Parts: sequence; C-alpha cells; structure tokens
Amino acid sequence: MKILVQFVRVIVGVLFVFSGFVKLVDPIGSQYKFEEYFSESVLHIPFLIPYALQFSIFLIIAEIVLGVALLVGWKPKFTVKSLLFMVLFFLFLTGYSAYYDKVTDCGCFGDAIKLKPWETFYKDVVLTILIFFLSYKSKLISPFKSKIFPGKVVFWSLVISSFITYYVLAHLPIIDFRPYAIGKNIPQGMEYPEDGSLPKVHDFMLEDAQNDLAPEILKMEKVLLVISYNLDKADFEAFSEIKKVADEAIKKGYKVYGASASFSDVLQLTKKKFDLPFEFLFCDEITLKTMIRANPGVLILNKGTVVDKKNWNDIDDLKLE
Repeated sequence: MKILVQFVRVIVGVLFVFSGFVKLVDPIGSQYKFEEYFSESVLHIPFLIPYALQFSIFLIIAEIVLGVALLVGWKPKFTVKSLLFMVLFFLFLTGYSAYYDKVTDCGCFGDAIKLKPWETFYKDVVLTILIFFLSYKSKLISPFKSKIFPGKVVFWSLVISSFITYYVLAHLPIIDFRPYAIGKNIPQGMEYPEDGSLPKVHDFMLEDAQNDLAPEILKMEKVLLVISYNLDKADFEAFSEIKKVADEAIKKGYKVYGASASFSDVLQLTKKKFDLPFEFLFCDEITLKTMIRANPGVLILNKGTVVDKKNWNDIDDLKLE
C-alpha cells in the first residue's frame, strides 16, 4: 500500500507542477480564460472580471507550490486537503463547461496542451479520485530527507514562482506556445490540418474601411505591427516611445500598421494625440490577445513569419534591421 501511495503522490504532484508551470510562463492567458468564465454568458459573475489576473496568479502559484509540497512531503494533511479543494473547484468548472458547452478550452494546461471539454472533465475526475485516495492515506506520505528540507523547498518554489510571474507580466511569456511565437509563419498556421479541424491561426484579418489587407501584409518583407487590442485599457505612456520606434522603422523601409479592436473614433484620437505615423487596422480582439500578451505591444513580420515581438516596456530592444 505504501508503494502505491508514493506512486500516486508522484503522479499527482508532477501533474500539478506541470499544469502550474505551463500557465506560470503566461499568466495573462489564464486571466483571459477566467474573464471568459466570469462573463455573463458563462457563470454570470462579471463583477469578478477586474480581479481575474489576481485570481489566476493565486491559483497558478498555488498549483506549483502544492504540487512541490506533495512531492517533498511538506505537511501532507494540509497539502492534500488543499489539493482536494482545488481539484473540486476545477471539476466544477470543467464539468459546467463540458455540460453546457460554454468554454471550449478550459486552459488547464495553458496553450501547451489543448484538451476538449469532456476530456478535461474526465481528467479532473481521475485526479479527484487519486487525491481522495491520498487524503485517506496521508499518514503514509513521509517528508523527503529531513523535516526541515521540505519546508525550504516549498518556500523557494513560492519565491521562484512569484519572481517568474513578475518578470512575465513586465515583459512577455518566457515560453510561447501560441501560433504567433517568434519563428512561426502565420500563413502556414492558417492552413487547414488533414483531419479537417480548425487551423491554429484563424480569424486573422487586418481590415481598413474597405478591405482585408492581411493577405497583402503577410507577403511583405518588412512589417512592424503595433498591437493594442483595446486602447481604453492600454498603457498610454507607451505611445510616445512607440512613435519613436515607428519613425525609425519607416526610415529603414518598414511598413508600419496599428492593429486594434477599438472603435475608429478612439483610434483616430490616439493617432492625433501622439502624432503616430501609421494607420490603425481592425482585428478581432481575441486574435490580438493571442498574438501578444501586451497592450500595447509590437511585432515584426517578414513574409508572414514572426521575426521579433516585444512588450512596450522592452521596445528599445526591438530588432529593426
């Protein structure tokens, strides 16, 4: 029995650490997912939307810390009970999503692994059973090495996770699992897979008042996109720096465009206020959020391939050749 407990302990611990880590490198992605859950069309609790990022960060770090705690045997009874509470919460979310077909991707493994709603629910059912088993056998979970060692490991897992979160929020995800990562080719991502499923890149359009310019822009060698999914939520102090980079890019032969889902009057006011040397094109908000986890952010394309992208905080490091 003790061997079985240790085996289940490792499986559950590793799964929680992995699940937390793939979201830790991109906490804003989890924020967007919880905003979707909290919306009126899903759980009908829109008053929680402003706290989606804080909620996401708490859950992500908790997943990692509790997973590490289980692996090293830190306070087994408390750790297992906390994991049980967390997995029951996830079980409710995934069960609700699957039954009512509300959220087609729960984001349990971030953008690293995509699961269908019912697959996610069944995964959580199995995980719940395993944690229930551990809750009845928590006395068999012994600390790794000395009694002091597990506490130190848990503490440092909290510190490191918090630091990574701070860094990613100030810059961009340290690992980019999305189809707009540096080195990815957008036209290739728009091709339909042989199984007939949706391509990784869809709803990608860059529209002016009359036409979709995306096909033309994706053929150009030197393109700088300034992306702000919602100007009302943007860091406006960034646009003074963005103007400098846009001017420099134009001198070096780049075509520069803005991309936003905001209304045209807001776009024109922003362009006039900061004397921006480019026009804004319309693009779907979800697509823009997927392209870059910054508002605003900048992205360089060469014949549809993402060459570089930066949060506006790091715009001085942008590679303009």
